[in-house]
Amino acid sequence: MEITVNFLDNLRLEAKFDDFTVTTDQPVRYKGDGTAPSPFDYFLASSALCAAYFIKVYCLSRDIPTDDIRVSQNNIIDPENRYNQTFQIQVELPSSISERDRLGILRSADRCTVKKVIQQAPAFTIDPVENLNDAPLLQGFGGDGQTMIVGKDLPLEQTIANMSSILSDIGVNIEIASWRNLVPNVWSLHIREAASPMCFTNGKGATKESALCSALGEYIERMSCNFFYNDYYFGEEIAHSTYVHYPNEKWFLAGPDDTLPEGLLDERCLSLYNPEDELRASHLIDTNSGRADRGVCALPFTRHSDQETVYFPSNLIENLFLSNGMSAGNNLHEAKVQCLSEIFERAIKRQIIEQEIILPDVPKEILAKYPAILAGIDELENKGFPVLVKDASLGGRFPVMCVTLMNPKTGGVFASFGAHPSFEVAMERSLTELLQGRSFEGLNDVPPPTFNSHAVTEPSNFVEHFIDSTGVISWKFFSAKQDYAFCEWDFSGTTAEENNRLMQILADLGKEVYIATYADFGAAACRILVPDYSEVYPVEDLIWDNTNKALLFREDILNIHTLTDGELEDLLERFEESELDHYTVISNLIGIEFDENTIWGRLDIGELKIMIYLALQQFEEAKEIVADFLNFNDNTVERVLFYQAMNALLDITLDDELDIDDYVPNLTRMYGVQVMENVLGSVTGEVRFSGLTKTSMKLEGLDKHLKLIESYKKLHKARGLNH
Repeated sequence: MEITVNFLDNLRLEAKFDDFTVTTDQPVRYKGDGTAPSPFDYFLASSALCAAYFIKVYCLSRDIPTDDIRVSQNNIIDPENRYNQTFQIQVELPSSISERDRLGILRSADRCTVKKVIQQAPAFTIDPVENLNDAPLLQGFGGDGQTMIVGKDLPLEQTIANMSSILSDIGVNIEIASWRNLVPNVWSLHIREAASPMCFTNGKGATKESALCSALGEYIERMSCNFFYNDYYFGEEIAHSTYVHYPNEKWFLAGPDDTLPEGLLDERCLSLYNPEDELRASHLIDTNSGRADRGVCALPFTRHSDQETVYFPSNLIENLFLSNGMSAGNNLHEAKVQCLSEIFERAIKRQIIEQEIILPDVPKEILAKYPAILAGIDELENKGFPVLVKDASLGGRFPVMCVTLMNPKTGGVFASFGAHPSFEVAMERSLTELLQGRSFEGLNDVPPPTFNSHAVTEPSNFVEHFIDSTGVISWKFFSAKQDYAFCEWDFSGTTAEENNRLMQILADLGKEVYIATYADFGAAACRILVPDYSEVYPVEDLIWDNTNKALLFREDILNIHTLTDGELEDLLERFEESELDHYTVISNLIGIEFDENTIWGRLDIGELKIMIYLALQQFEEAKEIVADFLNFNDNTVERVLFYQAMNALLDITLDDELDIDDYVPNLTRMYGVQVMENVLGSVTGEVRFSGLTKTSMKLEGLDKHLKLIESYKKLHKARGLNH
């Protein structure tokens, strides 16, 4: 995490990180003004707060009230060495808590991450730089080393230097947010753009350098394919630019009666994506720009079989394929091999899980050939997590491996797959994927296996596996009666040979491949689509759950404060017709990133409908949803109090025998003056949309979203300069 410090008046300082600002000062006795805690005070408080956080998490998971639990910390200083201190944390627990939970609470407090970092004696480096904007944290990984690994056509050090330079040239300042190394030879890290933390990737590998290469490569692939900005509104400036996504994009106007335009897709794709002739041009309007007047925005892909250009709607790609089949590399062959490996990994994983295929174990004598991988597996076993290493090639046909972890503490299992033409690399990727960004505590969240075939084959289960591999797998997976014999397969060669071999597997399956290459930023990046093979979401989503439903609501919701009563009625009617769940978060619905600490950030359809009904003075309808909100919505304490007061006031308002004036004094004592002013104002009509700051399609005040747009503008500008 990058923390930027600004010097204020006298001894006051300001630290900025993410969307937060922390101000410090010094006591008057140290010539400060005493307006804020000192940096050291924040440090001391962090350990007490961290311990209390873990206690809170434990209690929430077991419905234990924390009202009577108190946490206190004292710091005992060695008189001969003031830097040698004992942090004494005391936890006061009520007698009603069982002995088992008392022990669990104390153990939870002991998990405090602040404590663990201090105990590891973290290293500090202080370096002078000419310009902070040109001093990325990645610089320590460059150098003249020549570390070669399987799958990379350049040394790791050169790859890191090249990718760092590409990002720096565009103006993207990358920061390393965290590292993890739970077991030997398994590293992972989280990197992000300092100016827009929503743009982030994770990397994994057997060493720190290979994990960093993985993260940087993923960052460049997602930057090249615009994946960071999927579903989000680009703002009016970019929406009205000459191009929205790429200079070579093409826009197609709808045919008569909203039929699909001529020139989109090819016959093979049309038969897959529009089999019943139900797909319309309006289903494919670009979500990012919302420019329905321009038609359908489509991106060119090269059909592998004959090198012809086929135009795929940007909307179709973001709705069905997500990030599957994207990659960047030292050269195009390397990037394509990674793309195809990822496609096979997910397709074969899906086939194995949905068909409940029983895989063969990798023999011990084979595992012994790879001591670095075996060391990580042994450490997991020593930590109490049994591990199964399986050949997922389905008889040597596909370059896929599987590492499955079992958690005896919870009964959960976690199946991780990896793919690459090299048997060793595929197995290594399975293991590193298993622990990427995870802690041992995080392995407690994986679900148990099941004999319920329906739960395994649900489309949503595959989506869970796609996102973070935490979907459900079948108990049959663990049977000793395997469906395939073990095969020590090998598809490796030069990256050009590997690309050809993987392409041939798809050809043998009767699949067509479509490729888009991107070199705007000086990196070899590509996106590969394999229709009827590499989709993540079902084709039906194009009609029934398309992300461009945002266009039905985005403008009106952002302009909510200026809508007339008639326009509010129309908005309510669209909500009803859409049949969207009340718990659908507005941010996700309209593609706008709000600060999660604001009411906008937590707002869902149900709460927005309450506000609209109040604005329209339709109290019975509002009352009905308020009850649901209080029963099922997980919101801030302040917002819950607002709706508790609203619930009472609506009861009074709807009862002809009750008078509001009789209850206001004690309601005010209960909920406070400010809450009651907003509640009363909402009922009388003096306050509309309480808590929602005014905004519009110009996105004023939405700093988090504006940072995302500024991040995209860097790419937009670079693409324009290169064409």
